[in-house]
Amino acid sequence: MPRAEIGAERVAAVGDELIERWFDARWQSDALFSLVRENALYERPIPERHRIIFYLGHLEAFDWNLLNGSVFGLKSVHPEFDRLFAFGIDPVGGGLPTDLPSDWPAVDVVREYVSKIRNSLDNKLEKVNLEPDFRTDFRTDTGFSLRTLLNVAIEHRLMHTETLSYMLHQLPLDTKVRPRAQQAASPNLAGPPVAQRIVNVPAGVVTLGLARDAKDFGWDNEYEAHKVEVPAFEIDQYKVTNRQYLEFMTAGGYETRAFWNDDDWNWKTASGISHPLFWKKDGNRGLGGRWFYRTMFDEVPFDEAALDWPVYVSQAEASTYARWAGKSLPTEAEWQRAAYGSVDGSARAYPWGNETPSAEFNKRFGNFDFRCWDPVPVNAFPEGQSAFSIQDMLGNGWEWTSTVFGPFPGFEPFPFYRGYSADFFDGKHFVMKGGSARTAACMLRPTFRNWFQAHYQYVYAGFRCVTRG
Repeated sequence: MPRAEIGAERVAAVGDELIERWFDARWQSDALFSLVRENALYERPIPERHRIIFYLGHLEAFDWNLLNGSVFGLKSVHPEFDRLFAFGIDPVGGGLPTDLPSDWPAVDVVREYVSKIRNSLDNKLEKVNLEPDFRTDFRTDTGFSLRTLLNVAIEHRLMHTETLSYMLHQLPLDTKVRPRAQQAASPNLAGPPVAQRIVNVPAGVVTLGLARDAKDFGWDNEYEAHKVEVPAFEIDQYKVTNRQYLEFMTAGGYETRAFWNDDDWNWKTASGISHPLFWKKDGNRGLGGRWFYRTMFDEVPFDEAALDWPVYVSQAEASTYARWAGKSLPTEAEWQRAAYGSVDGSARAYPWGNETPSAEFNKRFGNFDFRCWDPVPVNAFPEGQSAFSIQDMLGNGWEWTSTVFGPFPGFEPFPFYRGYSADFFDGKHFVMKGGSARTAACMLRPTFRNWFQAHYQYVYAGFRCVTRG
């Protein structure tokens, strides 16, 4: 069914932009699952994560457990599945999951569960009158407005749509169905080769976090707003490219012990890591070989365009490159200053200014909001630059920082999702900022924070370096 038709009658009946986003997010996740051939739905493309079949049921189970328990109080269509598909966090406990495909329900049974939940929730939402203000909308059992819970459900689905994208990226190419849409491949945005330069960012004050009385939605880790003094620093105008990273590898970056800290060196050595996960060498290794980049649906040689794409690596690899270059990864506050700050001290809503991303707008300002499947050259969107002329800060790959993920002063976990952030305040996860090609526009807000462990290679994440003092 065409995207515009999905839920169109219900959207019209409710007349609320939030419900329209609810259906649009659902369309995004459905379109993604349609790329996987049915016999591959029980695959586990990333060892640390669940099988794909889990996520097929998880998105609806999450919506049901969140909204029904707090708002509607309907009878469950399948209590066992409500529990089975409830938790979408990477399996915990220190080891890899050991479940078998036979441990999971049949695909048609899971899809029937999904369909019943959608019908139940949609029928209830048709009758809801949502107020435009988060703080005047009627309260749920948790004390939060229904608008807040709907935003949680929408962004949860959109986040999983992004993580599912990089999971599917690791599937063998013949297990995926290439979409017919123009989105199947990144547009050819090759321009002049990237001329890297360093940009000076003067000292200033940044505001991290979201004010408690803000009318905008935010996750628990985005609160509370507080100011941070940021001394002057220099930062790369562009993300580090595949071309630059190849220089690091040619210089023996993966073999030189002095560039790595102990933990990262032990991980790299034990795991046999010798290059970025998205890179692949052809079979002529003895003759030097040739590097290829594994896109979502192809393997492409490192031509001039691909060499100027941002390199995607783990935080461990990014920080090692920075050390080799005599630089550092930026802190969260430094990145915030470079992206959203200005010379006069004011803050922008986006690096380019205050105009909200839209379908037409996105074509000029960045590679985000599901525009492409893969990266584009880091200099492809000069109109999206920040006040300091720093480019490509939103989209085209998240950016690692050196900041350990932790709570802001005044942090309070969402009572309906206590583990969303707090379970990861363990000193092992690092903040990422910005967004990728598969990041929804609503999560490009200045306060949004993403995070992963230092040795996680799979996410669409790059970096840029800073020099201080």
